[in-house]
Amino acid sequence: MRRSFTIQLVAALLLAGSVWAVDVKMASHLGSFAWRHNAEWFGGFSAIHVSDDGGSAIVLSDRATVLSVRFQRDGVEIKDVQILGRWPVLSSTGRIMLGYAGDSEGIAVAPDGSFFVSFEGVHRVAYYSAPGTNARVLPRPQVFNELDRNGSFEGLAIDGQGRLYTLTEKNRTVQGNIPVYRWDGQSWSTPFVLPPRDGFLPVAADFDPDGRFYVLERKVTLTGFRTRLRRWQIESDTPVAEETLFETGTGTHDNLEGLSVWRDNQGVLRATMVSDDNFIGLQRTEIVEYALPD
Repeated sequence: MRRSFTIQLVAALLLAGSVWAVDVKMASHLGSFAWRHNAEWFGGFSAIHVSDDGGSAIVLSDRATVLSVRFQRDGVEIKDVQILGRWPVLSSTGRIMLGYAGDSEGIAVAPDGSFFVSFEGVHRVAYYSAPGTNARVLPRPQVFNELDRNGSFEGLAIDGQGRLYTLTEKNRTVQGNIPVYRWDGQSWSTPFVLPPRDGFLPVAADFDPDGRFYVLERKVTLTGFRTRLRRWQIESDTPVAEETLFETGTGTHDNLEGLSVWRDNQGVLRATMVSDDNFIGLQRTEIVEYALPD
């Protein structure tokens, strides 16, 4: 892997036990790990949730499969991924879901380890008390039925109050904005919208430990994928202080679709992302990490 002098310096500081959070002024690429596994079910990863210590993660495939994995790190970079467990994402009746019904795209993990999954083919969000348990589907408002079949809930996030946020990849408001839907435990609402920019489409979302809202975006070109990460502060249900943390050129990364934002033991804010290879040999599954500015 080719590394810049800056990344080598960061790794050296970490190994020496230095705290370098104050030096992160702009997003910096920490590493990309090509994740390979021979099983037929491997691939299509659309969401990721990294543990607080950065040592493990839950990864979701868009073919209704959830994995528990452990990372082996060398300094700032992931060097290996060990699969600890694999479970089907089941329906409310305990059936294995296939096709559009099982198009699982986003994951949001609660503090007790239970989690929610958003689905794109049949537009809905479901609750799971643990991997391998039956779904409890949240109520679906009429507006969900009107969404694009292959352009709805790619991203799912949970805030510090336990409220869920999901947003559509392709559907827009009459004014052309990206609607953000929130589940407060009782009902769905649309607390705010986000401005689309430059043809990028939202594919994942998360909140950082300080409550800021992140959206991972993708742009597909004839020669590959471009990636962008934006961030907002949410004040009284209003997104403010929009920032573009990074924007890549075509082919820098593969089809990044999953996002998890966390803070490592050095105090550095990190974005960990996973790519969806669409089960196509020309694409690759990779886990990509960036250090983010505070």
